Amino acid sequence: MIKEIKRIWRAGGYSWLGLRAAVTTEPAVRTELVLFVILAPCVFWLGRNAIEYALLFSTLFLVLLAELLNSAIEVIVDRISSEWHELSGRAKDIGSAAVFIALINFLVVWGLLLFDRITN
Repeated sequence: MIKEIKRIWRAGGYSWLGLRAAVTTEPAVRTELVLFVILAPCVFWLGRNAIEYALLFSTLFLVLLAELLNSAIEVIVDRISSEWHELSGRAKDIGSAAVFIALINFLVVWGLLLFDRITN
């Protein structure tokens, strides 16, 4: 049991290092983190119950998650080679598409709940 706790503690430390690295080196991560901080309080105005709060927060977390994964893909591709390659470009484009889909999800969920809030 103690070994598992130590392993989980170390894993949390690695996660913290990764988050810190992303925030300090990736402008897109910083931008989306700032938007998260600004929009998080709005969840409690826009949502009306725990399920809506969870839905609104999950869209914010999903955008951050997609951006972190996209940044990781870009770092790996850049580590492999600085030369342009079709597959490297494709990997980066697919990562970017994941962020785009997360942002569309954010806009749809927040837009629908905002529309419902305004019309009711």
